[in-house]
Order: sequence, then structure tokens, then C-alpha cells
Amino acid sequence: MKTKVNYISRTKLLLFSALLLTTQLFTGVSKVMAQKAPIKNIVLVHGAFADGSGWKAVYDILIKKGYHVSIVQNPLTSLNADVTATNSVLNAQDGPSVLVGHSWGGTVITQAGVNPKVAALVYVAAFAPDAGENTAKWVGAAPPAPEAGFTDPDQFGFVYFVPAKFHSGFAADVPKAQSDFMQASQAPIIGACFAEPVTEVAWKTKPSYGIVATEDKAINPGVEKQMYIRAKAKITEIKGSHVVFISQPEAVAKVIIAAANNQ
Repeated sequence: MKTKVNYISRTKLLLFSALLLTTQLFTGVSKVMAQKAPIKNIVLVHGAFADGSGWKAVYDILIKKGYHVSIVQNPLTSLNADVTATNSVLNAQDGPSVLVGHSWGGTVITQAGVNPKVAALVYVAAFAPDAGENTAKWVGAAPPAPEAGFTDPDQFGFVYFVPAKFHSGFAADVPKAQSDFMQASQAPIIGACFAEPVTEVAWKTKPSYGIVATEDKAINPGVEKQMYIRAKAKITEIKGSHVVFISQPEAVAKVIIAAANNQ
């Protein structure tokens, strides 16, 4: 009788151990699958002297591939205002998102990226400051290119990209007619934005990807790369101007898709 009881106990123990192992394996596989599941939401953030319409070509590529794409329209009146506008769009997403920022938009996504909806960050010819740093620090990290220039703040505090330098310094690789329209419709930024320090830094805890525009005149490409290296971002160099996302949308979309696929 004792032998029979011991046999039953051992059988129950073996069954329990097998069940426990199966549960652990299933949990592990589920975690891996969750980590590797493709992200379907993409949120695009524009920079200074521009608006969200510049993302049109990238938007078209991503939409055709089945992504849900949202575009933030930054007010460009303060860092907090732009972060709030970005969080408003992020909070409306139905799941994890890849947050993409161009130029000044990189400063915005650095702070807004702590939003729990953000799974990865993509910097496109963008600033990636650390806590306590402002954008102006990195604007002045290298001598300015002669092709680029900003106006002094007007009576309302707004700064523009110098009209006569817009094509050569901002959008040299897009047709002149297109660049002229971009210049005429440029969205000015309150100059004080560049002096506002970042208080939260998403790239310290979330996967990051950085696109260096090798022909950039508005932000020194070496400075872009320096910031990305510090952020431990996966770096891609693309031959293009500051608006590389307009002139090379396929190449930029490819990086965004890699971020969405956790590659």
C-alpha cells in the first residue's frame, strides 16, 4: 500500500513539474513574441521652419505597407507645447508606437518619448539632447555652415530660416520650385524654444534609431552622429539635405520600418 501511495505521489509530482515547465516555457515564448511583435502605429513629428505636410511621401510609403500613421502639428511656441501636442496624438493610439522626429522634432520626441505608448524612437537629421541640455547647445557644437542662417527674433519672438539661404541651407536636394514654396510657407519657431532644457530623456530606456543626413547644412552631420552615438542609437547614414525625409523618403521609411519590426 505504501509503495502504491509513493508511486501516486511521484506521478503527481512529475505531472506538476511538467505543467510548471510548460507554463514557464509558454510564458517565455509569449514574452519573446510580445517583444518581437511588429509595431503598427507610427507617429511623425516635424521640426522648426516646417509643418507636418513635409512627411507626405514617407506617409504614403508607410500607409501602403499597412501602417497606421499619425502626424503631429507642433505649435512651435515652446518645448512644453510641442511635447503636449505630441502626447495628445500618442495617447490616441491603440497600441505601441514608433515615434519619429525631424530636426527640432528630435528634441520634442526625446521628452515626449517617455510616454508609455512609445516603443521606439527614430531621429531624422535631428537633435537628441540629454537631461538638462537644450537645443542651442548642439546648434553651436560645430561652426555653422555658410549656406545656413536664422533671422533674429521678430517683435513676437519668432525666428525664421533666412529666405535667401533656404534652398542651399535647408532643402538643397529638392527642386528649387518646391523649396521656394517650402520657404514661403515655412512655420517660424519661437526662438526661446532652443534655450529650453530637456527634463526627461526617452532614448536612455527605449530603442533608438538615428538617421544622419550626410549633406545636411542646417545641423552638422558630425554633430548628429555624436548625439546618436551617445544615445546608443542604431545609425544609418543617408546622402541627403536637412530635409532628407522629403528627398529620400524610401530610405527614411526603411529605417522607420526597421524600428517597427524591432530590427
